[in-house]
Amino acid sequence: MNAIISFILHPLIPVNVGSDDDDQTGIDVVYPLSLFFAFGIWLVFQRYQKMHNSAVPFSYTAPQPADPKWESFAIRNPHLESHLDTEEVMPPMNVPGRRYITSFDPATGLHIGTFLADNEAEIEEKILKAGDAQKSWRETTFTQRRRVIRSLLKWLVDNQDVCARVACRDSGKTLIDAALGEILTTCSKMEWLINHGENYLKPETRAGNFMLSYKRSEVHYEPLGVVAAIVSWNYPLHNAWSPILASIFAGNGVVLKCSENVIWSTTWFVGAINECLRICGHDQELVQVVCCWPEQADALTTSPNIKHITFIGSEEVGRKIAQAATVHLTPVTLELGGKDPAIVLPGTDLEKWASLWMRGIFQNMGQNCIGIERLIVHSSQYDELHAILSKRIISLRTGSVLAPSPEGYVSTIDCGSMISRERFQGLERIIRDAEEAGANIVNGTAYNHVYLENGAYFTPTLVGPVDPSMDIAQQELFAPIAVLMPYESVDEAIEFANGTRYGLAASVFGPDQQQALKVAKQLECGMVSINDFGVFYVDQDLPFGGTKYSGYGRFGGPEGLRSLTNVKAVMMDRWPSFIQTSIPKVLDYPMRSLLQSWEFSSGLIRFLYADGWRARIRGLLALIRAARK
Repeated sequence: MNAIISFILHPLIPVNVGSDDDDQTGIDVVYPLSLFFAFGIWLVFQRYQKMHNSAVPFSYTAPQPADPKWESFAIRNPHLESHLDTEEVMPPMNVPGRRYITSFDPATGLHIGTFLADNEAEIEEKILKAGDAQKSWRETTFTQRRRVIRSLLKWLVDNQDVCARVACRDSGKTLIDAALGEILTTCSKMEWLINHGENYLKPETRAGNFMLSYKRSEVHYEPLGVVAAIVSWNYPLHNAWSPILASIFAGNGVVLKCSENVIWSTTWFVGAINECLRICGHDQELVQVVCCWPEQADALTTSPNIKHITFIGSEEVGRKIAQAATVHLTPVTLELGGKDPAIVLPGTDLEKWASLWMRGIFQNMGQNCIGIERLIVHSSQYDELHAILSKRIISLRTGSVLAPSPEGYVSTIDCGSMISRERFQGLERIIRDAEEAGANIVNGTAYNHVYLENGAYFTPTLVGPVDPSMDIAQQELFAPIAVLMPYESVDEAIEFANGTRYGLAASVFGPDQQQALKVAKQLECGMVSINDFGVFYVDQDLPFGGTKYSGYGRFGGPEGLRSLTNVKAVMMDRWPSFIQTSIPKVLDYPMRSLLQSWEFSSGLIRFLYADGWRARIRGLLALIRAARK
């Protein structure tokens, strides 16, 4: 725009005004008119940009179970895995020979809905629908894609209360956990795509070399086609939207396979994206949701029409997906488990950081891939930290934010439920083993809520002192359990932190930031925060992922966005009418003399790459002599 204004003003502004009064008057009139004209063009340009980048408002009906006053019936033994595939609660349309998925609120046990599980034929049909829609979507401009993302951002901010309640109803979390882990992070993702996505996907010029100075080198990032995202249940909004947003911004169609634990909320969240696409004038079939049982999942992971797979979940399932993807050599990004350490360096102000550690451990009831699972503290401060955390942990209140509050029941809660009771026996066993090995336990059992007897509640727990030989120090817990590990030297603390099979994220706390940074550089992980917890995920310009058994590949940041594209190297002539590649006669087939050809090519290599200018000149003379023969 500045160039346009300069172009308009340049011929109207004289270099030397002179002394003639009439000429001066003319200039005095023309100059403000030119400014006015330029300002008018700028306004039109800005309005055009706003029209094509502004959010498109749309509405999407809130589901009834999101209302705290919604009523349903409690399912008997809702947390038995077999109950998800039950015939006890059937929808009106009973399809013989088909399997179903039952949704319920894990904090209350209330039935939400029963859904028909996808079979192999339906999964393939959804892949093909996304593929058909992608053919036109890949031709859209970044301006059009930004408009879709901007419209979704506006809708999410305007409807954040409903979205938080939907996430809470299906996962049992609290509204604060939903605000921080679902909405805030998703808004950050969309803001980054709007502001920076195009910069990382538009053709990029790369450096050349002297021999090819007449060429221009570029890298193009082209859509892959249809990609898949297989995601976990712990953040039903963010885990669904994040890979979808990145995939469609890169020009792809998407098939999202959600966990059977959160089919109700995921279907609604993705439905909002479908509606936004429709309102913005695009094919809503671009984004598809699949929910099936593991026996049918190979229809997605082995499909020749899927060009990339993003997986968020357990190591066990990640291995199966990686193996299945080899059928068609489909690239895979795996974000698996973690056993994230937080090293507390000697002299750290424990009271200063206690609140951050509590959030890092108990956010989403510990069901957080980058949650703090191990607090590694110097032995001189162990007792103090144990006392600080114990006092806070025994005061934590668990419950449901969407359950009616009976008289006398404190409606303000700190922690919600877990997704199910399926792992409770295993958690209690590993805690008992630690206790038998000498650890002290605060709480550490399943909790039968006085008002919510069907809820999946586990008491916020503290275990310590723990040493690396204990199972509780090695196994991913994914639960509201704080593990305290005392150390004697900083080197030992680093050894403890690196002493598991996992390497997802970590944090280092201490009074000296340079010392903390020195420790951080020695940690075997994909991400690390200094004097903070998990903040690297709020900055969506950073890649997200781990090392060792925490997976490979990255999503988030330029690395994640570009992984959803075909990275194509393109080379073209810089001045095609002036100079292009030609084959010298001395190298042309059929060659006249092998010796002569060798002298030419050998001289060329010396001229280009020899060490020192004398050697290069000798190489140049050699190739000239060979060319003249």
